[in-house]
Amino acid sequence: MTDTTPRFRIGLLINPLAGLGGQAALKGSDNVAEQALAMGVKPLAIARVRQALEVLLPHSQRIELLAAPGLMGESLAVDMGFEHRVVGSLDADHTSAQDTRRVAADLVAEGIDLLLFAGGDGTARDICSSIPAGQLVLGIPAGVKIHSGVYAVNPRAAGELVSLLVSGDLVRLGEAEVRDIDEEAFRQGKVRTRHFGELAIPEEGRFVQQVKQGGRETETLVLDDIAAWLQESEPQIGWIMGPGSTNLGVLEAMGLEGTLLGVDVLRDGQLLEIDATEQQLWDLLESGQEWRILVTAIGGQGHILGRGNQQISPRIVRAVGPDNLLVVATKTKLKTLAGRPFLLDSGDAELDQELTGLRRVVSGYREEMLYPASWFAGSQTSEP
Repeated sequence: MTDTTPRFRIGLLINPLAGLGGQAALKGSDNVAEQALAMGVKPLAIARVRQALEVLLPHSQRIELLAAPGLMGESLAVDMGFEHRVVGSLDADHTSAQDTRRVAADLVAEGIDLLLFAGGDGTARDICSSIPAGQLVLGIPAGVKIHSGVYAVNPRAAGELVSLLVSGDLVRLGEAEVRDIDEEAFRQGKVRTRHFGELAIPEEGRFVQQVKQGGRETETLVLDDIAAWLQESEPQIGWIMGPGSTNLGVLEAMGLEGTLLGVDVLRDGQLLEIDATEQQLWDLLESGQEWRILVTAIGGQGHILGRGNQQISPRIVRAVGPDNLLVVATKTKLKTLAGRPFLLDSGDAELDQELTGLRRVVSGYREEMLYPASWFAGSQTSEP
């Protein structure tokens, strides 16, 4: 008997240049894609979409895939063996925001059930400006710093959520904010976001990220305590300090001028690198000395890898050793997570799985806690 069940219609759209500025410490990708490519940075957006689509391969017979042309979707669909139809066209080899807006509108005009797109806040903004209200969308995070609430917590989580839709499971639908950042101000250490609208998304708390909370914590005494602990640590240990207000506060308590939005490198009370690139970190690690990585969780979201700290790449984490990845967080910041685990989105699914479980959290002077980390917010196996 022929199966007459309608197939779930997915429109696939990728911004292949998304995230290029991350490993190059350029604080975003707007207007710097050529600069990042010239620095030898390899595009990662398509690889991140592949992670999401791998989850959907077992459901391929229940999916009708409509793909944007070329590197915006078609090439990956061909490579992974998905039956698909190409929608839209490209006028040049390099894609642009205009291409995103035009092809998004073309895909929606085909009557898709879901627009699955990959990019960052700029891509979400382009989508928001070009499709009608009520069109269901879901973002695969591929940008540098993602503030919008329309993205899954990581690519695999996006695939899991779409698989629920394809399978006919009950998934709540809701509206999520689209926010974009002023990247020029961001590169000067100033965080300015603006609300650009709402998009309809499948709403499932384990898989969809929260809108980022802004502002700096002011728990000065706690940061002083953590700074004292760092100063008393063994001098031969070097520290790779991820971005964020907490780590900056620790450095300031030590009398050092670090960066709010960059990765700084500390050894024996001295800054070796300020706003380091991924390659600079790798060059330091090749010295063979002992290193630790200290990251902080994004307030309200809980990401400890993959949001604004792409300089701390999978090869950096593996070279330092996953057990030497520590999180610094005050108890106040931990409470903002409301029991949700730290989130992992390094770009390496095997590494994210390896890091899943209880992580060491530096929360004061010689005070450590254990707190769960996971590749999606519903997979924690232990209570903090």
